[in-house]
Amino acid sequence: MGAEQIPLAGSWIDRDVATRSSEAALEAAWNEPDARVLRIFGVNVPIMRGELSPRLELLPTAGFFAEASHRIYLGRKDGTPIFAVAIGDETQGGVTSEWIHPFEVSLELSPAERELVVIASALARWHESALWSARDGELTEWADGGWSRRDSRGGELFPRMDPAVIVLIEHEGKVLLGSNTLWESGRFSLLAGFVEAGESLEQAVAREIFEEAGVRLGKTRYMGSQPWPFPRSLMLGFRAQLAEGQDPDALVPDTQEISELRWFSREELADPPVGIRLPTKLSISGWLIADWVSEGDR
Repeated sequence: MGAEQIPLAGSWIDRDVATRSSEAALEAAWNEPDARVLRIFGVNVPIMRGELSPRLELLPTAGFFAEASHRIYLGRKDGTPIFAVAIGDETQGGVTSEWIHPFEVSLELSPAERELVVIASALARWHESALWSARDGELTEWADGGWSRRDSRGGELFPRMDPAVIVLIEHEGKVLLGSNTLWESGRFSLLAGFVEAGESLEQAVAREIFEEAGVRLGKTRYMGSQPWPFPRSLMLGFRAQLAEGQDPDALVPDTQEISELRWFSREELADPPVGIRLPTKLSISGWLIADWVSEGDR
């Protein structure tokens, strides 16, 4: 592969399962002298800008009030305990910060800081939707440092992730991209869709592409995955070729989802024509495209 590691898919944080499973260990970690807390306000995170690259504002836990049932234990960064707390007021914590959506700054953060944002965002959004048990409608309780909840019967509830496949389809030196009906004109990305119940990833790839573009695929291979906690997807990247005998010009877009389908050359993807917007480098879609484009240099 020519492109760098898939963004947001590193292993820079020690998840420290032993600590999260003990209330005493969690309290001890919170009270360690160098322990830090990341505040989250909605989907935004606090950023500090200086002479160097932007970085997350991580406050000392000492003097920061947060009930134990609202502290998300993210794990350890270089041995330092890091927690996250979802706040309802931008000023909570007593420090003025620049609050930014992760999309706007994540590529400028260090890989470890990006991973902290991914974990914190995924867990915070899940807690918002998991207050009530789907089993009995009763209130659930915080558990395991924010990594699970318990229902009234003691049943464990874990964060939900929705698997979705995303596919780079290549044919004779070009890649197929689509524009979603909800997007502005000129914005294109790889075709993607959620995995359905009782379906393998490979089945999902074949079904989604036929539904969205009306073509069958031949050779297909898995490329890698990326957490996308906005709010709770797990993106599974594939590369595929058209099946033998498929006409690349006989595309049939699903008009409810796809407004336009178009084949792009390496030159067009490396230097997009005026009016064409491609996926951000933060996404696995952007990574798959960059990896394919880089093959033209080898």
